[in-house]
Amino acid sequence: MKAFILDRYGSKVALRPGELADPDVGEKDVLVRVHAAGVNLLDSKLRSGEFKLILPYRVPFVLGHDLAGVVVRVGANVKSFEPGDEVYARPADHRIGTFAELIAVQEEDLALKPKNLTMEEAASIPLVGLTAWQALVDRGALQAGQKVFIQAGSGGVGTFAIQLAKHLGATVATTTSTSNIDLVRGLGADVVVDYKTDDFETKLRDYDLVLHSQDGHALEKSLRVLRAGGRLVSISGPPDAQFAEEIGAPWFVKLFTRLSSFGARRKAKSLHTTFSFLFMKASGDQLRQIAALIEAGAVRPVLDRVFPFQSTNEALAYVETGRAKGKVVIKVN
Repeated sequence: MKAFILDRYGSKVALRPGELADPDVGEKDVLVRVHAAGVNLLDSKLRSGEFKLILPYRVPFVLGHDLAGVVVRVGANVKSFEPGDEVYARPADHRIGTFAELIAVQEEDLALKPKNLTMEEAASIPLVGLTAWQALVDRGALQAGQKVFIQAGSGGVGTFAIQLAKHLGATVATTTSTSNIDLVRGLGADVVVDYKTDDFETKLRDYDLVLHSQDGHALEKSLRVLRAGGRLVSISGPPDAQFAEEIGAPWFVKLFTRLSSFGARRKAKSLHTTFSFLFMKASGDQLRQIAALIEAGAVRPVLDRVFPFQSTNEALAYVETGRAKGKVVIKVN
């Protein structure tokens, strides 16, 4: 199969187009022909080696965390899928590799593609949809009538999270640039702060939940816009000890996460709020719930650009600029 391969870590390293053997298919695996693959900032961070401590991939390997495609073959113990099914997924950590023509995905991580989406639209959903779901529903326990602040509303996670939060009945605040104000309002944002002209800390107060995706300075300010008892869920770090426990990290990684998150945890405690770090997990069950929302019209994908497979490096470079409105996708097959 054709694939784009990372031969060594580095922030400016180009992925190499090449040929690899077709994936092995285990008893609980589903072999999928990839029609489209989402491109995420996580791919860039993995390439640069930023996550080597917690996700020690051995080069060479294939990047890519989102897919939509068609089932080619199923393992002996697979019950829910059959050849010809149109599916979408975020493969589990250490099973990634959607910048390729084929991938073997665990059955439990796979779901039928939303019927009303193209392959490219469906490939834009899994990582950001699962991130938003796990941050707002699982970790944030967001309820109707509550107020949530979602940073970077025009980005991949932001465009999905705004819609999900509105579906849950929350009042939604977000930050964006001047040119994207209409976009985020159209997705359901009630309060929009133009970060080029205003400081969100002066505009927001007594929020129940913050979905944090920015830097440490924004994290401190975000904690201050929460009410007492409010929660901040960070998808940009620092990783905390709970995360290290969840991934079964060795003792030195647990120590690192405890030390790196100490300042955020201490600040949150002083303000009578809570801080937690979220690194999204693969889940076919949650993708099925997300597909139902999409088919019902409660959430829609936001695509910025679709690149051809041969332009995978260009797609990754475009994502790194931070200018994408919604998601960037590669058309593979």
